[in-house]
Parts: sequence; C-alpha cells; structure tokens
Amino acid sequence: MTEELDENSLAYGRRVGERLRAIRRQKRLSLQDVEANSDQEFKASVLGAYERGERAISVARLERLARYYSVPVDQLLPRSTSAPVPPDTVDLTDRTGRTDGVTINLARLDNVPRPEGEMLGRYLVMIQVQRQDFNGRMLTIRQDDLRAVACILGVEIDAAIDRLDDLGLIRTAAVA
Repeated sequence: MTEELDENSLAYGRRVGERLRAIRRQKRLSLQDVEANSDQEFKASVLGAYERGERAISVARLERLARYYSVPVDQLLPRSTSAPVPPDTVDLTDRTGRTDGVTINLARLDNVPRPEGEMLGRYLVMIQVQRQDFNGRMLTIRQDDLRAVACILGVEIDAAIDRLDDLGLIRTAAVA
C-alpha cells in the first residue's frame, strides 16, 4: 500500500510539474526569465526541478508562484484524470479553417474607464480560467461570450464589437 501511495505521489508531482511548465510557457517565459524577474525568488534550477517532478513544491511557494504568474493558485494544479475537459478548451477552428471570434488585447484593459473596465476585466478573467489560457496578452472571445460582453458594455450585441473597437481593445480574429 505504501509503495502505491509513493507511486501515486510521484505521478501527481510530475503532473504538477507539467502544469507549472505549461503555465510558464503560456506566459512565454524561460526559467531564467522567471529567476531574473522574480528577483531570484524562484531559481531556474529549482523551478526546473519542480517542473520535472523531481522536487515537491510547498503550498506557500505554490501560492507565491501563482501570484507571480498572475493566475489563480488552483490553475497550477493538474485536473484530476477523471475530470471532463471543459467545452471552452475545444479548438476554435471550424471545418473551413476559419476562427469564429474576436480577439481582445488584454494589455489595453487598464485603459478602459471604470466601472465598465472592471466588469469586463472580471468577465475576461473568468473566460481565461475556464479555458486555462493565461498568456495574458490576447484572448479570443466567441459569439456566446459576446452576448455577455454586450450586456456588460450596455449595448446591443450587434454594437458590441464596435464598442470594443472604440475602447481600443479589439483585433479581428485572423482568418486562416
């Protein structure tokens, strides 16, 4: 029984490491970038050991790393193997090769006046959490998302894209 627990712990440690690496890569950071930008709090060699599952990360360090990456701490933990994949993680490309959505420049969200900017920001963070997409630069919202965005912006759905464009947030999704 103890061997089985040890094997399960090691396997889970590796999955935690894979998740840590995936988030870091989504942020387009190297191990050295994290070390330098965290004022040496997260040494590249130690973070690499966490990512390879060779070293266990404490809860306190996991929380600090989540803060550093600007993601909810639970997103650094792997999903259980029995958990269904959320529908929002499905590829956006349809059979014709086109994407159906509007790309939001998340870096420009700070320029949107309150309270509109705060509400929109909270909604977009929720989408990121659902999709586990934490690159922090761009986010493609889908037609269903656009309905909620229109509500937040106080406009009809047909005017939502124009309003997002007026706010300097929009970049039309590329067509393949």
